[in-house]
Amino acid sequence: MERLALAARRRHEETFRKAVEAIRSIDAAGESVSFAAVARAAGISRAWLYNDDAVRAEIVTLRERTTSSAPARPAAERASDRSLHQLVTALRAREAELRRENQLLREALARNFGEERAAQLTTPEHCR
Repeated sequence: MERLALAARRRHEETFRKAVEAIRSIDAAGESVSFAAVARAAGISRAWLYNDDAVRAEIVTLRERTTSSAPARPAAERASDRSLHQLVTALRAREAELRRENQLLREALARNFGEERAAQLTTPEHCR
């Protein structure tokens, strides 16, 4: 009888491992975690997922997290506060640089138009 119990325990542990790996994989890919998706990815039944309290709780937690917010990005793709701050700082610096460049171009264009207008006014054709 002990061998039967040992075999059942090993089968449960293997199924549990498959479920956990499937949950991690689905979540890391930024996909919606659901009982059907985990069962499909792990190759196990949905009934087993519902019957294991720890697995069921994890799936429910992740499912609520992804349905209550915007589509989740994989953990590796999520930007940290620090990287977002650096991005904003870099974009602000680039904006200031482009504003300065635009101002210089406007001034150069105005000078150019002024020089052309002055040249037109001093040509003999204009003086007649």
